[in-house]
Amino acid sequence: MENQKLFYPIGEVAKMFDLPVTTIRHWEQHFSILKPKKNKKGNRLFTNEDIENLKLIYKLVKEDGYTLSGAETRLKEMKKTTSGNENEDVIQRLLQIRKGLETLKEEV
Repeated sequence: MENQKLFYPIGEVAKMFDLPVTTIRHWEQHFSILKPKKNKKGNRLFTNEDIENLKLIYKLVKEDGYTLSGAETRLKEMKKTTSGNENEDVIQRLLQIRKGLETLKEEV
């Protein structure tokens, strides 16, 4: 199993994406989904969730050619679509569990 860190310093994150640290900082200010923790010294520490969000931002801006504002709008659209699907999946799973429990109850 791959050993993942809990937190990554900004320099390491910048290397992952082959971007300058200043770009990562700029994106942090522009995109509300980026919320790195800061230690007592004020150094940014990125979580795995932050890295995943950066991957999305990188794809939209660097690969798909979105402007920062366009990428932010697209991320909000994606979030609405995803959260709706996730809720529906959870509801369907709960209904299956309920049906199974009712079947067990009838058998007892």
